[in-house]
Amino acid sequence: MSFHNHEHNHSHAHSTNTRILRVSLAVIAGFMLVEAAAGWLSGSLALLSDAGHMFSDAASLALALFAFKWAEKTANSQKSYGYQRVEILAAALNGLTLVVMAAWILVEAVIRAFKPVPVAGGAMLAVAVLGLLVNLFVAWYMLRGEKDNLNMRGAFLHVVGDLLGSVAAVAAGLLIQFYGWNWADLAASAAVALLIGKSGWGVLAGSLHILMEGTPKGTDLVKIAEDIQKINGILGVHDLHAWTITSKKHAMSCHVIVHSGLTVAEADALAKQVQAVVQAHGISHITVQTEPADSDTACVQACEQVSHGCGHAHD
Repeated sequence: MSFHNHEHNHSHAHSTNTRILRVSLAVIAGFMLVEAAAGWLSGSLALLSDAGHMFSDAASLALALFAFKWAEKTANSQKSYGYQRVEILAAALNGLTLVVMAAWILVEAVIRAFKPVPVAGGAMLAVAVLGLLVNLFVAWYMLRGEKDNLNMRGAFLHVVGDLLGSVAAVAAGLLIQFYGWNWADLAASAAVALLIGKSGWGVLAGSLHILMEGTPKGTDLVKIAEDIQKINGILGVHDLHAWTITSKKHAMSCHVIVHSGLTVAEADALAKQVQAVVQAHGISHITVQTEPADSDTACVQACEQVSHGCGHAHD
């Protein structure tokens, strides 16, 4: 018996993603140490928050890199789909850390609003500009990876969050340096925290949707059921389920009702037509079970009204 790892056309993409993550991790980790030290010495919350987020970036990039490597393991009898869901777990964890980081920055900003700390605008500005350049390079470099891979998206959003943090730190540094507006540091930190939190929640929600076996984004099960029933010889469809294995890899299973007098070959031909119809909806892994019409008349009557739902259980 053999088990498919469903990794036919993505090995090159994975290899590109891992190379991008390695380079990005090295650059981010190196500058993180510089920015953390500068933030501590200058007393800038914007720099410290950006360094803290850069630390989470380094961790997120390392996690994403680990997930890609682990997902390459071949499928076996215990993991028949392989380990590709590790990428989704990594994306969920990255999304969660973005939300937690945003909450920490907001809390720290509120605390400092009541207990102000002097900020050295000049030192803050110098390091923030360097941070901006580093983040611009890493963000540009990461654009070479897969745009719609959830694991890469989680790591990329960490870097974008850093980029926004650097922009905010530069703006705050200029205001402090030329106008003495120390409150700009807190305002910039809070604004970045809100943006980071929103992005993190999007990645976390998307990951949890996949882990909960939710219908793939953009997939209309009712429309799929209607298209299946347009096939000549299909009397009805039920137990229609679609889910995502990992980014860009969707699966679906369904039962179709056919005439009871069909031969095995004829039923198989109809199943292949169903697979072709479903593939047009962007789903590549399809399992179709054919059932003779006289085996479950009530089910046929119930399921022909696809707008009333396509997934129910049998006793």
